[in-house]
Amino acid sequence: MLVLAIDTATPAVTAGVVELGSERVTVLAERVTHDARAHGELLTPHVLDAVSRAGATLRDLAAVVCGVGPGPFTGLRAGIVTAAALADSLDVPAYPVCSLDAIASDAVADGADAPFLVVTDARRREVYWAAYDREGHRSRGPEVAAPAALDPAARRVEHAHPSPAGLARTAATAIRASEAPAPLTPLYLRRPDAAVPGARKRVSAS
Repeated sequence: MLVLAIDTATPAVTAGVVELGSERVTVLAERVTHDARAHGELLTPHVLDAVSRAGATLRDLAAVVCGVGPGPFTGLRAGIVTAAALADSLDVPAYPVCSLDAIASDAVADGADAPFLVVTDARRREVYWAAYDREGHRSRGPEVAAPAALDPAARRVEHAHPSPAGLARTAATAIRASEAPAPLTPLYLRRPDAAVPGARKRVSAS
């Protein structure tokens, strides 16, 4: 089956079409652009381009996988809204995955043979992180913290972004079993930068 994998939890705008077999995950096409300010602008064109490069159409997709963070409010919103809209219009399920879990899956595929931490930039001199065993199962996190707060002896995996293959592998068991997906709930871990304006002060006439 063909799966669309997207992620906007990092400065990268990621979209890819993955063929999900009974045991293997094969990336047919992907588009990745590093631009933290263009998630909303670039994601849909990346999706359409990846689908075209894969020799498919949107109607050929059997599922959508979306990284839901942790990440910044604006970036996550772009990916989750796009995933929800596509899944609804195509009448296919949309599976949320922790973006750090997808990076961990990539690390295991690259040959990780010991427990490790996945670390991504959270801005404000902080990082998002989670701990994993050698098989890529999360043992702690995700959390946000200053880099100095992390175990200095722990092996760190500091990938810039999750790959379409990692995203698809993370959701593969649920997709193959046709499980009902969990809601597309973003992992913000902290409040958005934008604040709701308070009530205006009354100005009394002198």
